[in-house]
Amino acid sequence: MAASRVYNGIVNTADRFVPTALRPLWNHAAGPKTVFFWAPVFKWGLVFAGLNDLRRPADQLSVSQSASLAATGLIWSRYSLVIIPKNYGLFSVNLFVAITQLAQLYRAWDFSRKNPPKDVQSKEQ
Repeated sequence: MAASRVYNGIVNTADRFVPTALRPLWNHAAGPKTVFFWAPVFKWGLVFAGLNDLRRPADQLSVSQSASLAATGLIWSRYSLVIIPKNYGLFSVNLFVAITQLAQLYRAWDFSRKNPPKDVQSKEQ
């Protein structure tokens, strides 16, 4: 409860400084006063991690991890548009999670296609 009081104190203090033009965003049901804003903000870390993994060699990618993140990104993208209120921040971050992980899956698939296992190569010769 102490963290909640600190957070509410920060929000109430900041409330005085929010310009009138930004009030609709500030007071929105999925605005910065709620977890519905902050959870997607922190989820961008998954997008940055996925983008960072583009530098990783394709043979070191986890197909199951990328598939799971891509699936959840697609599912939550859809969910964020059917809930009330629509949460476009949640939609955008999950769409980008899905896109980055689909790119990783493509890289892993392309690598496995171009570099078949040794036992498959020896049977073909």
